[in-house]
Amino acid sequence: MNALSSGLRVVALGHAFGPHEIIADISFELPRGRVGCLIGPSGCGKSTLLSMIGALTHPARGSIRHDFRHPVFVFQDPCLLPWRNAADNIAFGLTAQKLDRHARRRRAEGLLGEVGLEPADAGKYPHELSGGMRQRVALARALAVRPDLLLLDEPFSALDVGLRRQMQALVRRLIGAHGLTALLVTHDLAEAVRLADRIWVLTPKPASLAAARDIDRPFADRDDGFVQAEIGRLLADPAIAAALAVTEDER
Repeated sequence: MNALSSGLRVVALGHAFGPHEIIADISFELPRGRVGCLIGPSGCGKSTLLSMIGALTHPARGSIRHDFRHPVFVFQDPCLLPWRNAADNIAFGLTAQKLDRHARRRRAEGLLGEVGLEPADAGKYPHELSGGMRQRVALARALAVRPDLLLLDEPFSALDVGLRRQMQALVRRLIGAHGLTALLVTHDLAEAVRLADRIWVLTPKPASLAAARDIDRPFADRDDGFVQAEIGRLLADPAIAAALAVTEDER
C-alpha cells in the first residue's frame, strides 16, 4: 500500500455458510490511526466480517488488504485462562516473543496500572475478579503484545451501563496513547457514536453496506447531549433506520 492508502482496505467482500449468504459485496477503508465501527442488527454478520479481517476466517469472495503487522482481538468473553492469575494472563501472549520471565512480568505489571487495576490484583485468578476487571485484564493482554490494529468484538455488551461507559473511555484513551488503529463491532448506536471516527451501518443478512458516516467531534467533547443529537441525525436517514430496524416511534 502507498502512503495514501495505508491502513485497512476491504474490497467487494462476500461470504456464505453453505447455501446461506452472510455477507454480500462490502467495501470500505480504515486509515491508520482512526477508530472505525461496524454496526448492524444482531446476527447480520458483523462478527464474521471482523473475523475475516483478523484472518480467523477466509472470505469466499473479495479481498482484505492491510499493512498492519500485529492485529489482536478483544472479545465479549474475556477468554482468560482460569488456572493463571491476572498478571500471567496478561503476559500469556508474550511467550511467543521470546521475552524472559522477568521481562514478561514487568510488562504485565506495567499494563495493570494502565487499564486501571491495582498491583494487588496481579495475583488474583479470574474467579476472584469482577466482570469489568476480567475485561480490563483481557484488554491489557491484547496491549501486551504491542499491536497496531485492535479488533473489538462487542467487548462491553455484557457490562452494566456505568461500567460500559468507563471501559469505552479507557479504550479510547489507550488507543490514543498507544497510537493504535481500531475497528469495533457493536449493535449499540450510542457506543458507535461515542467511540468511532467513522461508522459503517450494515443491513440485515446478507450484510451489505447501508450507509457510512463520519463523526468529526473530538472524543473528549462527545457528551450525552452530543451523542443523543447525533443518534437523531443518523436515524433521520431512512436507510440507517431501516438497517437498524428502528421505527418512527423509537427515534
